[in-house]
Amino acid sequence: MDKSSPVGKMIKKVALVVGLFSFATLTGCSGSQFFENRLAADPSLQNSPNATVTSTDTPSPSVSAENLPDEIPRYYNATLEKISPDATRDRGQTRWSSIDPMNAITVFYERQFRADGWEILSREDNPNRAVTAQKNGLQVTVTPFTEDRQTRFTLDYLRTDSTTQSAQPSPNEIADPNRTTTNEPVTFDDINQISQPLQGYIQDLGNLGVISPKTGNNFQANTPITRREYARWLVAANNQFYATSPGKQIRLGDKNSSPAFSDVPATDPDFPSIQGLAEAGLIPSPLTNDSSAILFRPDTPLKREELIAWKVPLDTRKALPTASIDNLKETWGFQDTAKIDPKSWRAIYGDFQNGEQANIRRVFGYTTLLQPKKSVTRSEAAAALWYFGFQGDGFSASDALGIKNTTASPNVPNS
Repeated sequence: MDKSSPVGKMIKKVALVVGLFSFATLTGCSGSQFFENRLAADPSLQNSPNATVTSTDTPSPSVSAENLPDEIPRYYNATLEKISPDATRDRGQTRWSSIDPMNAITVFYERQFRADGWEILSREDNPNRAVTAQKNGLQVTVTPFTEDRQTRFTLDYLRTDSTTQSAQPSPNEIADPNRTTTNEPVTFDDINQISQPLQGYIQDLGNLGVISPKTGNNFQANTPITRREYARWLVAANNQFYATSPGKQIRLGDKNSSPAFSDVPATDPDFPSIQGLAEAGLIPSPLTNDSSAILFRPDTPLKREELIAWKVPLDTRKALPTASIDNLKETWGFQDTAKIDPKSWRAIYGDFQNGEQANIRRVFGYTTLLQPKKSVTRSEAAAALWYFGFQGDGFSASDALGIKNTTASPNVPNS
């Protein structure tokens, strides 16, 4: 028989497998142990945190994992795609891709954690979901997902016993979510560089006391907004809009409460807002039984799909509609619908039902691409928060300013 023929090649492969199995048996290793060892992580990869690979998400020529703590296991068949720009040895997020199925990744990490003496903090029955473990004050969460028909996973880590503090907002940026505004207009020197109506959204929210310049009198409209900053703005805007409706306000987190997120302690200046959102069930957290949301990642840029997922429940004020990927394709018709996190489907579908007041239309205009993982800018966040309401029952920051100025007028008694 011709050994180069397809049948001949198949026979050679079978012979090779049989030979490997026989060798394992002769050396005193069971077949299952032998193949398990063959598939184990490459020790050289586990012990080398300085691997450098090409990034598909940033213009830089390479992404380095040099800040990743040495004790975190490395999946042997994964490529580093992205690392958060603020990553340190004590906290950060990395994103990886692999040709292997999701369950292979979660099973690897669960076994590796247990073998290395880590404590498994959370593990869902579904093998495709997140695994969180802790050892010597270092907490790690591995979250697999599928994007572009390829397996990817994020690896979040936080050293909880570290004295390193997260990046804190400057006093100029910190806003009391329940504070009242003055009649003095806020000046933003640089918003004339962006298009209308974004300028108007920013100015109205500034005058309402919800947002403030980032540095000096510069708003920095095109700068990505962090998750902590958007949480602060979201609570401030909601509570300003509904200043006379206590039942619609978000209660701030009590600093004596047990923190919902391990990376947002009660001493964090944005703890009241972030904790308040978590306790109201408006953002994913362990309080909503989401074991993959143990870390809030306050200094990570906000994603577009997160912008919508956090805001829409405050527009509808009712349970979000049931949604599927087909619903999104039939309504919004985004070309990249498959890239949207299923956790955001209901909010994005509910946003479509808001017609012309949909956040997506106001923030991004007409578009056939949502780009759900793209970072949100400060001006886009302001556009989302300029209006609260559903299907005509709502009002804008401009309306709220009118009410505020009317009640503050010396000719009109305060109610």
